[in-house]
Amino acid sequence: MDKSFRFQTSLKHARGFGSGKSGTTHFWQQRVTGVAALLLSLIYVVLLVKLQGDDYPTVIATLGNPFVAVLMLAFLGVSVWHMKIGMQVIIEDYVNQPLLRVLALMANSFFSALVGIASAVALIKITFGA
Repeated sequence: MDKSFRFQTSLKHARGFGSGKSGTTHFWQQRVTGVAALLLSLIYVVLLVKLQGDDYPTVIATLGNPFVAVLMLAFLGVSVWHMKIGMQVIIEDYVNQPLLRVLALMANSFFSALVGIASAVALIKITFGA
């Protein structure tokens, strides 16, 4: 075949963005956390239905159970992580200005951490009866 005839254009290389190298990992994290959040949310819904109509001390005693608290903490952790990486994909795909993208990614990380910490503190306070 003639070397002057090529199917590749000058855009065959990324324009200074480099290779991602973490796309597959990110893809699988999104899927695994989605499935885990779904399964843990089913447990959460069953718990809510079970506690429907119960008085305050019964609800606090149920949430104070270490097994239930660990499941709820896992639900919170997985859900917050899933939220963070989901928003990260949206920001990376739709925010085109580099400075704004970096600021949005930082805000996403800080917001996710704040939501996760606040939720965990609330659950731990309920669990230990504070």
